[in-house]
Amino acid sequence: MIDQMAPAVPVRQRRAGLVLAVCCLAQLTVILDSSIVNVAIPSIQDALHFTPGSLTWVYNGYLIPFAGFLLLSGRMVDLLGGRRMLMVGFAVFTLFSLVGGIAPNAATLVIGRAGQGIGGAVMASASLAVLSSTFTEPVERAKALALWGAASGSGGAVGVLSGGAIVEWMSWRWVLLINVPLCLVIMAMAAVSVAPTPSRGTRKGTKLDLLGSLSVTLGIAALVYGLAEGQRYGWGSARIVTALTVGVVLLVVFVLDQAKWAAQPLMELSLFRNRSVWAANVTMLALGAALPTAFYFLTLLYQSVLHYSAMRTGLVFLPLTLCAFAGAAASSVVGPKVGPRPLMLVGLLPMIAGLLWQSAADENAAYAVDLLGPSLLFGLGLGILVTSVASAATAGVPDDKQGLASGVLNTSQALGGAAGLAVMVALAQMRTSQVADGGPPDAHAFASGYGVAFLATAVLLVCALAAAAAVPRTPPGSGKAG
Repeated sequence: MIDQMAPAVPVRQRRAGLVLAVCCLAQLTVILDSSIVNVAIPSIQDALHFTPGSLTWVYNGYLIPFAGFLLLSGRMVDLLGGRRMLMVGFAVFTLFSLVGGIAPNAATLVIGRAGQGIGGAVMASASLAVLSSTFTEPVERAKALALWGAASGSGGAVGVLSGGAIVEWMSWRWVLLINVPLCLVIMAMAAVSVAPTPSRGTRKGTKLDLLGSLSVTLGIAALVYGLAEGQRYGWGSARIVTALTVGVVLLVVFVLDQAKWAAQPLMELSLFRNRSVWAANVTMLALGAALPTAFYFLTLLYQSVLHYSAMRTGLVFLPLTLCAFAGAAASSVVGPKVGPRPLMLVGLLPMIAGLLWQSAADENAAYAVDLLGPSLLFGLGLGILVTSVASAATAGVPDDKQGLASGVLNTSQALGGAAGLAVMVALAQMRTSQVADGGPPDAHAFASGYGVAFLATAVLLVCALAAAAAVPRTPPGSGKAG
């Protein structure tokens, strides 16, 4: 019996490395595609004749469906299996990347971005669930989550870097079309490495909670729409008030359904009795707000104020990316010994310092003196924080709830991103108008507005320290949150 089983160990070890690569590449692709279009937006506007008001849909067309489908996709991962849903997510993402890449007009591009968002939601939930259920030994799990966290944390910077190169050397269309061959390769890797898991959804008596699925999906989508478009239409406008109200009402219905009405809830609220889970998700709300704010305003600072080219803008994000990987690598070594809480606290501190330093940059900023240091600090803290948050959010969660825990974590990030960026854009515009004093804003006014956004983001991360401190202590080497 022992002899018959012996060959299975090295095969599993070989496949585990490929599984890790698949999960990291899936998460990198999801995060990358939320930022890769940033430097391509001027070219997209010229080619497809977007109006200034509708241009935000190049970004929000991806974000809103992505946020709305995360919890539902997490539950589907638990019911139908991580491997199956990962392949479905890649297939949808690939198809709509092609649709967006060949789009003849603005409406088709937005449809492509929306399809990418749905596919990305499935990929994000499935990748972390597969990773968490594949690597169960504490040290291996910490290393795997470190690489996944590095891919997640650096995805925004890699997106700007690759987007700048693609726009400079090829065409804006390739920021979407590049996903087609990339995803096909990753799907082939997943097909030979990710082990099938039993489908709980096919068991007799297993049903999907339709009321819960619809209420949470539409509720989150409405809420994110209101938050993302509030600055454009005005926070007191009927459109935004209606969207926010509908979103809140639907989410209340969802909670009542999960607590009282559903025979088989989409999300078991008992998940949040795990202190590590809810504390990690509160931290992720703040981190979700910080990431798009930092990348959005850094891109504007480099291009609109300092007049960097698309290629140069991408290149100056490279040190941030490298530091994110370094922080994640350090986290993988230290994490199994100390647990996620100390690393979450340590990761927040350099991010806060980097944002405070960055807030002082103006139109005369020199990269080596004023901009490189903040990027290094922010990237280092980001690599440490993303890894440890993912570890805390899935600690002590059973295998059949890993998809749900992953969906909840990614939903927190998406909600934080929508709300945070909307608020920071409003603060930046207020400061820019104040400095311009009724005249047309100049480089100094824009830089001052961006500085306020960086400062406010730093304050938000200071508040996140309290949530990180609530994560339970972990006995060294236990791999479980207590």
